[in-house]
Amino acid sequence: ALEVSKRDLEGIRDFYRECRKRGKQGAIDFCEKIFELSGVKYSIMTNVPFNSNEAQYWRGPKQQSYSERFRSALRVDPLLAGDTEAIQAALKGSGYDVSIEGARRYLRDWVDTMNPEYMMASTPHDFVLEEGSLAGVTKSSVNEEAMTEPFAFVQSQSSTHSATCNGTEDDAPSVINEHSDFLGEVLMKVCEERDLPVALKIGAHRRVNPRLKDAGDGVVAFADASMLSRLCTRFPNVRFLATFLSRTNQHEAVVLASKFRNLHLYGCWWFCNNPSIIHEITSMRIEMLGTAFTAQHSDARVIDQLAYKWPHSRAVIAAVLSKEVEKLIISGWTPTRKEIRRDVQRLFGGSYEEFMSKSFLHQQDQHS
Repeated sequence: ALEVSKRDLEGIRDFYRECRKRGKQGAIDFCEKIFELSGVKYSIMTNVPFNSNEAQYWRGPKQQSYSERFRSALRVDPLLAGDTEAIQAALKGSGYDVSIEGARRYLRDWVDTMNPEYMMASTPHDFVLEEGSLAGVTKSSVNEEAMTEPFAFVQSQSSTHSATCNGTEDDAPSVINEHSDFLGEVLMKVCEERDLPVALKIGAHRRVNPRLKDAGDGVVAFADASMLSRLCTRFPNVRFLATFLSRTNQHEAVVLASKFRNLHLYGCWWFCNNPSIIHEITSMRIEMLGTAFTAQHSDARVIDQLAYKWPHSRAVIAAVLSKEVEKLIISGWTPTRKEIRRDVQRLFGGSYEEFMSKSFLHQQDQHS
């Protein structure tokens, strides 16, 4: 704080240099300091098994152990998109059969390795599913023999994107290939077997200004949210977590969350992580969902971002919740301190953990 008040940039750089000189222990201590300053219990990383550079740190001689502060999410863009090139390369490079069952085994083994909280993918601005193509449609069979033939993984001709995974949070947007067996027969099959949710981040428009490269991404005016309802309808036993980048998608998303028990909304992502928009989105969600959502998520490229993102988010969300408490008091209902703490806890992780603990597979078994 002293360096900041003095605008001492060199002093700040010295602090980071000292952390780096201490090697791994310096990194561990720095991370712990950030978690304490931000008041965050743990973070969920997005990890990409289809990227060999990243996979080596989960298996083999470079395998690392991680603090309990870090949990994993298994990134599955190629499976969601039916990215034949990435899937074939991963299966062949790891010694798996190039088949549907081989892809299932690959995904199951990585689930065992990473023990992820959920599967995860981000989607681009033109992420669309054809109307009616997911709801009420089931695959009759999978030709396992044909799938083992060279070039059997035929990419959809209508796809205009190629999903690649380079290990960063949002650099690899995917397009769902609804006709691919990878969606229903691999990804969703394994999600149901292991009772794992799928998290989707929807609506980024990549390279709006290509000259700026990674800094040139923008936001679509309105992303197609109907695909989310079709996913929830076709796969009722799979839990979906979703966040939208565009402000104009937020109302439709809240309505969907009120209709599907297997859908949970979280956070104010990227360009929505501004105080005025956080206030608007949180107010709308509380009015329509109560506390059945997660008010904010870190969405941090580097861990340092936790230190400033959470204080300003807490301040805005607290202001929204205070107004709601005032309304209750005016109506004649005075909430207790315990009730207020309960609601705060639900907005900041409790609702998420409650949703994650649900199992619609077990509930279906009980009713059948």
